[in-house]
Amino acid sequence: METLSFSMQRTCSILEATPGILESYLGVISPDWLTVREHEKAWSPLEILNHLILGEETDWIPRALIMLSDAEDKSFEPFDMEGHLLAGAAVPVEQGLARFRQLRHENLQQLMSWNLSPEDLERTGLHPELGRVYLRQHLATWVVHDLSHLAQLARTMVRAYGEHTGPWKKFHSLLR
Repeated sequence: METLSFSMQRTCSILEATPGILESYLGVISPDWLTVREHEKAWSPLEILNHLILGEETDWIPRALIMLSDAEDKSFEPFDMEGHLLAGAAVPVEQGLARFRQLRHENLQQLMSWNLSPEDLERTGLHPELGRVYLRQHLATWVVHDLSHLAQLARTMVRAYGEHTGPWKKFHSLLR
């Protein structure tokens, strides 16, 4: 497996792309796609969107600010992994997509305005489960988080429609 070195340019390029990818998946499809699930406890595409919105509001930039601060206590608040299930339940997808795009734009503007140095990227915070984490790791996790949920979204949609592929099912690893 080839890996890429960390860079702010790579980080920002994925973070900038995510709203458009979500809009291309969710903005033009019929509403029945928005609520499909891989299994009973899995998130639907709309719930994935709402989870990403909650992260923009409460996780990525707030935790980065803690790491960049001069505060003695750099402890993070625990992230509510299910808060999005209630928060965005009644929000139309178009409104959710617009909200995500706006929040992501604002967060990226703030991130880029910091002009982070290599030393800044080594600043730390205290994660409630993981202990000490570095800003560089936090920003890389933001990217991986986006990509993971985009993959989850695509996988959910593949599996929701895959039974109709008949014999071609054997050619699609996500259907096996």
